[in-house]
Amino acid sequence: MMWQDLVFMVGSTLSILFLAPTLRDASARVPLGTSIPSMGIGMVYGTTFLTLGMTFSALGAYAAGSMWSLIAAFRSPQRPVQQLLRVTGLSLFARDLRRWVDRQRADRRLGEQYVPIEQPSAAHGD
Repeated sequence: MMWQDLVFMVGSTLSILFLAPTLRDASARVPLGTSIPSMGIGMVYGTTFLTLGMTFSALGAYAAGSMWSLIAAFRSPQRPVQQLLRVTGLSLFARDLRRWVDRQRADRRLGEQYVPIEQPSAAHGD
C-alpha cells in the first residue's frame, strides 16, 4: 500500500465522522446545492482513485459520497425521499396493486371483461 492511499483513506474516514452528526440530527437542513455536488465529487474521486489502484482511498471516497447522498435524501429542506414516499402515493399504489391482483385472480376470461357493443340492425330489403 502506498502511503498516499492511507492518507486519503484517513481523510475520507474523518470526513464521514464529521458528517455523521448531521445525518443523526433530525432538525438539520442541508441544501441540495451543497449535498449533491459533494456527493458527486466523492463518487468521481472514488472512481479516480480506483483507476489509480488506490483501493482504500477509493472505498473511503465512495463512503463519503454515500454519506453525502444520505444527507441529500434525509436532511434536505426539500426532502426528496419524503416526496417519493408520500402516504397518499403509497396508498394509491396499494389500491392499484390490490385491484390488479383481484383482476388476475378473477375466474373470468379476458373477453368477459369487455362489454359488447350492440350492432345496429341493418334494414335490408330481403
